[in-house]
Amino acid sequence: MPQSPRIALLGFSIECNKFAPAATEADFSARAFAAGAELLAETRTAHPRISPEMPAFVAAMDGTGPWTPVPLRLAQAQPNGPVVHDLFKHLMAEWRQGLAAAKPLDGVYVCSHGAGLTTEDDDPDGALLALVREIVGPEVPIVATLDLHANVSERMVDSIDVFIGYRTNPHLDMRERGEEAALAMRELLQGLKPRHAFIRLPIVPPTVTLLTAAGPYAEMITLGQRRRTPEILNVSVMGGFAYGDTAKNGIAVIVTARRDARAAQTLATEIAELGWANRDRFRARLTPLEEAVALAVAAGKDPSRPAICLADVADNPGGGGRGNTTYLLEALLQAHAENVLLGIFNDSALADEAHHLGRGAKFLARMNRAEKNPFSRPLSREAEVLALSDGECVGRRGITAGRQVSLGKSAALQMGGVTVIVISNRQQCADPIFFEMFSLDIAKARTVVVKSRGHFRGGFDEFFKNEQIVEVDCPGLTSPILGRFDWTRLPRPVVPLDEDVSWTPPAR
Repeated sequence: MPQSPRIALLGFSIECNKFAPAATEADFSARAFAAGAELLAETRTAHPRISPEMPAFVAAMDGTGPWTPVPLRLAQAQPNGPVVHDLFKHLMAEWRQGLAAAKPLDGVYVCSHGAGLTTEDDDPDGALLALVREIVGPEVPIVATLDLHANVSERMVDSIDVFIGYRTNPHLDMRERGEEAALAMRELLQGLKPRHAFIRLPIVPPTVTLLTAAGPYAEMITLGQRRRTPEILNVSVMGGFAYGDTAKNGIAVIVTARRDARAAQTLATEIAELGWANRDRFRARLTPLEEAVALAVAAGKDPSRPAICLADVADNPGGGGRGNTTYLLEALLQAHAENVLLGIFNDSALADEAHHLGRGAKFLARMNRAEKNPFSRPLSREAEVLALSDGECVGRRGITAGRQVSLGKSAALQMGGVTVIVISNRQQCADPIFFEMFSLDIAKARTVVVKSRGHFRGGFDEFFKNEQIVEVDCPGLTSPILGRFDWTRLPRPVVPLDEDVSWTPPAR
């Protein structure tokens, strides 16, 4: 092993919803579009804008011996629609040139997501990993970390040495997975040649069934970790992302053994068999809108009742939703619900107007006045500007803890009994700081509405127990009711969309 191994750092990290508007370079620039010295500095700053995996990898490599980081390009964006293909082609050319110029390399770390799309390619993550392998050759170690919502292709698994997926949903273990990637890289630099097993199931689970505190998916992950031995380097159970609508959709099990391919295959099969036995549990069960609103009204009228959290799971910006549907807000206003906080509503024009008018102003708030998405219906209500912010904050809890977050111009607007947080830069409501930055007391609210699918559970758990959370059935780009979408590329038949789905385990 070289005294100071040269390790390239790069990544492509975006979760793409086929039904959402296309993502452009501006979407990456708003989150993380850094290269070279700028990227390395970002990994070592106290409050990075990028997700924690790469900073953790760099810190762990720093702490385990000498090395020479070779930072290339990290392109990371909020979940969105498919990436404009010309942008991805440009990125691929940049990565190709950068890897070739950086040779000789002793290893490559890739911070990927795994559920990317472009307007022309259903497997850009696989294309990137294959490119890395092509440039560096068969002997140079490649380690990748991936989101547990990755849609995994054979090319993705075959192109790398160690595949490391998140284990928690909400994603609270990103830093640990980055550290794990660094430790794996150190082993690979010592000469380790690992072996993989890969199984994909014909199950495309609704997002709300992929929590890891409990449930069928949690049980698969737990089994994999319980069965780990010194021979097993990593067990990754990837739930996938239904809205990608690709041929590689489906729960995937990837087991990496240090040497014994049979041990990897045996464990992967056991985990897959458990998932298949529980396939009927991968079905969404949501609360109807009218029932959810009635619960909010009751909570507002009766202080002896526990406060509730309504999750607008169908409009989750963390899954490509626009963060601006008005179904739930309008229903709460019509029902005269009281003491409600709603966050966070993405509408830059409304936020701009609130800043122009100033604190204390009363005006007709026109929501979604320039929006073209059919789910983002206009809504107009009298409102008062309670507070204003530039939207810059450091996350306090959950997936944004310790990270610099920019919501853009933001405002707290009072509409009847509902206080709405309006932002300019689309973001899911996963952190209490998004209310607290306006001096709003979450603990005193009777109902809190979050536009988030599940990551809010890692931020708001200090306020709401699981039994106080209500997942509401509304229309939207991220509805967990998968039968509402026009699927064209999913491998059919699949659970839960079809009947009489069959699967035969591979021979052990």
